[in-house]
Amino acid sequence: MTLDAKIPAGPLAEKWSKHKFNLKLVNPANKRKYDVIVVGTGLAGASAAASLAELGYNVKAFCFQDSPRRAHSIAAQGGINAAKNYRNDGDSVYRLFYDTIKGGDYRAREGNVYRLAQVSVNIIDQCVAQGVPFAREYGGLLDNRSFGGAQVSRTFYARGQTGQQLLLGAYSALNRQINAGKVKMYTRTEMLDVVLVDGKAQGIVTRNLENGKIETHSGHAVLLCTGGYGNVFYLSTNAMGCNVTAAWRAHKRGAYFGNPCYTQIHPTCIPVTGDHQSKLTLMSESLRNDGRVWAPKTVELAQKLRKGELKAVDLKEEDRDYFLERKYPAFGNLVPRDVASRNGKEMVDEGRGVGSTGIAVFLDFADAIKRLGEDAVRAKYGNLFDMYYQITDENPYKVPMRIYPAVHYTMGGLWVDYNLMTSVPGLYALGEANFSDHGANRLGASALMQGLADGYFVIPYTLGDYLATIGPKPIDANNPAFANAKKDVEERIKKLLSLKGTKTVDEYHRELGHIMWEYCGMARNEEGLKKAKGLIQNLRADFWKNAIVLGENEEFNSSLEKAGRVADFLELGELMVDDALMRKESCGGHFRIESQTDEGEALRDDDHFAFVAAWEYKGDNQPEELHKEELVFENVHLTQRSYK
Repeated sequence: MTLDAKIPAGPLAEKWSKHKFNLKLVNPANKRKYDVIVVGTGLAGASAAASLAELGYNVKAFCFQDSPRRAHSIAAQGGINAAKNYRNDGDSVYRLFYDTIKGGDYRAREGNVYRLAQVSVNIIDQCVAQGVPFAREYGGLLDNRSFGGAQVSRTFYARGQTGQQLLLGAYSALNRQINAGKVKMYTRTEMLDVVLVDGKAQGIVTRNLENGKIETHSGHAVLLCTGGYGNVFYLSTNAMGCNVTAAWRAHKRGAYFGNPCYTQIHPTCIPVTGDHQSKLTLMSESLRNDGRVWAPKTVELAQKLRKGELKAVDLKEEDRDYFLERKYPAFGNLVPRDVASRNGKEMVDEGRGVGSTGIAVFLDFADAIKRLGEDAVRAKYGNLFDMYYQITDENPYKVPMRIYPAVHYTMGGLWVDYNLMTSVPGLYALGEANFSDHGANRLGASALMQGLADGYFVIPYTLGDYLATIGPKPIDANNPAFANAKKDVEERIKKLLSLKGTKTVDEYHRELGHIMWEYCGMARNEEGLKKAKGLIQNLRADFWKNAIVLGENEEFNSSLEKAGRVADFLELGELMVDDALMRKESCGGHFRIESQTDEGEALRDDDHFAFVAAWEYKGDNQPEELHKEELVFENVHLTQRSYK
């Protein structure tokens, strides 16, 4: 199959507007004849479901939480980007486009990223109209702050709970459509398969998480808005329920998986304390606006700090290494996440880590409090400081925070074209579930931007083009494909419930996470990746022999839920390793030790790897087939990324 990204021809700034005009339309009277399935109700899913219902389509929305407002988008903290140039500091649509392309290490499509920058301006107006309480300056105008990878202030925020406030805005729009009868909401319902009829996505198979009932649902199109797969690492900043199952089952039905090895490691997370943990906690990147990252200058000083012989506040300025400011004077503490993460790891690897484990560096607000006053810092970051205090029992107003990188976001996902359609006709992927906009590294405050751009401003146009092509004829829910897909799901559940071994599913998940973090984490090499592949294959084989899954299907059964998700993670993990092995270059969040500059920075190989890797599933225990979508750069010059 030839990968056709369907990027419109013409000048970059005109591609989207011309494309919208050329798309087929569905007239208002016909819209109510179409059923659209939306899986996931985070920012991408809730905004898509609300927008499509407002247009007149009949929408069926699904989430595995007890309420759409519990989607993981609620956990985003720092802000959302938009090229409004309110600060008059030189921002523009083109600069946001360029920063995003550069931040992704030139591994994203120009057309997609420019469209994202264009519609970012409309997102803020949409959200303000919904009542999202963005921070405002004294005069009442919307405030902005800086984020990594940019030298302008373009990030709109609501203290440290921007994701929550944006989701409440989308949730209110969704609820309006539920009340109007245009959206039928299915909560506590997990999608377990896609139904294909004549090669087109026309439905899904679900399991009711409260009573185990397996059902099929039909629709003219299926939109997957199910987030990322960071929990393949077990410990991540994702909610424990976040999983890859919907996207992975779609992949096994023919949807290509794009760039699976591109994982974002976030530099400012509360460090791991032991094997008892089930997740990690993010400290917003916005803290790097005023917090200074540092480590002790010598190993000896670090050892004294770890032993408690010295306190961080006792170290003199000349004994502190503000390593990001030293190495990257132009951007300082606001370098992109992949750069900050690798440098934090470097400090720890040199023996200069702090905290009882030695696996942390400091994020210090003493200068900001001295400059601005504690009240001003509290107004900007108070809820984040409170969260840190609750978790660590340390007061960040008095002592530096301890931070260390952790898995946060996945730039890889289902391959989609410019219309957000996967390689399966009628099957779309939005938000973090697709691969499309961030390249090899996502800049901070861009996840919320992409999710809402896809849901509010892209899919309402592009979906109509497909629906107009297939026509409003009702979907035949009695087609044998529905019964066959349901049977496949039931057999898989039976197989999982037959596992009566001695190891819990959580043990397998934790072991997989250790393998992924050790060999496919912040730094990868060929030897380690090959070892990881064998370890994952052995672990997966052992899972199907020795795992224990308790209970029955016809009940609330968290053991069964976890088992299905971990089984999918075990398969995904191997594909991530294969993708990382294939890509013999360093770019963004994918750092191959064999490919680095003399200064230890990521070294791309544009001659051989300037492409999107799209993997095709070929059957159980069979190698996946690699397809390449060559990336064409007509508007930016590919250069070695530098933030110095």
